[in-house]
Amino acid sequence: MISFYPGPSRVHREIPAYVRDAYAQGIMSINHRSDAFVDMSKRTIGLLKAKLGIPKNYTVFFTSSATECWEIIAQSLVTDKSYHLYNGSFGQKWFDYTKRIRPLAEPMPFHVNEPLDPTRLIFDLKDGLLCLTHNETSNGTQVHNRIIKAIKRNNPSYLVAVDATSSMAGVQLDFKSADIWYASVQKCFGLPAGLGILVCSPQTLERAQAIGERTHYNSLLFMMDMMEKWQTPFTPNVLSIYLLMRVMEAAPPIKEVHETTVDRYEQWRDFLKKRKTIQHFVEAEAVHSHTVVPVRAEPKVMDTIKKSARKAGLLLGEGYGDFKASSFRIANFPALTQKEVRTLMTFLQDY
Repeated sequence: MISFYPGPSRVHREIPAYVRDAYAQGIMSINHRSDAFVDMSKRTIGLLKAKLGIPKNYTVFFTSSATECWEIIAQSLVTDKSYHLYNGSFGQKWFDYTKRIRPLAEPMPFHVNEPLDPTRLIFDLKDGLLCLTHNETSNGTQVHNRIIKAIKRNNPSYLVAVDATSSMAGVQLDFKSADIWYASVQKCFGLPAGLGILVCSPQTLERAQAIGERTHYNSLLFMMDMMEKWQTPFTPNVLSIYLLMRVMEAAPPIKEVHETTVDRYEQWRDFLKKRKTIQHFVEAEAVHSHTVVPVRAEPKVMDTIKKSARKAGLLLGEGYGDFKASSFRIANFPALTQKEVRTLMTFLQDY
């Protein structure tokens, strides 16, 4: 079965060999306070910065998931109000979760086919937080790097937090354009689920210190204290960190990965334009995601495609929420090969 599910997704084909190496090297049993773990943590973070273009003065933390990052951000970096810009289910879930912790969280939904206009997003709080989703996995849209940069430039005293769960390690991100970035490894990193990455600017750490929140095991200040020693405040997923290290060792620079991802997205875009009964779910090309390709059709056609695909050994991502019956999603992640992409295109050729 070839998985085009947009998370948990197809893992890199080298993962089984890396797991065997981890077992042989005793990685699965090492103490997370040991020198061996510290060396691995330091190397993994160094590789993430080098391969993904993360600024040297930004701090990288390990978490359990992107969902945990919602909690860390809400409890450690919000003093009063946060604004949540979203056009899909995962951005809304981030808002809903934050509101349970910070009741003054404010939603700012926008339409799927609507590019964000930075000139209309200027806020007046002194120490606010703006939250947005770079790549909305549920509907296959993205917010361009230049828009994120303009939003930050127009609100310099705000922290800008970005959900990059289905784009980090798949496309080139302008990390300097925002203060907080987070992702899980089960998408573009091509790893099994169970590890999150949280990237924070110096301004973010200064805000955390000013707030001084130390109530929880994953309070950002506690995480900062431990990361000064290249450690975590909890027992981490050591195997997943090791696998991340191995994947990043083998990964080309993000510029090369980005070019491949965009080229494949363009193949899918042009392919769908020629089809009779299936189309790209998002009409406005300016907001198309490069890593998640959503496809729509009449429910009867969609049902036939999904059943036939599974019989052919192709696992498609289900449509999300209200669009489950009339759409499916195709992962365009680095672990997939061009041959596998051609296989799916050949299957869909007659629709």
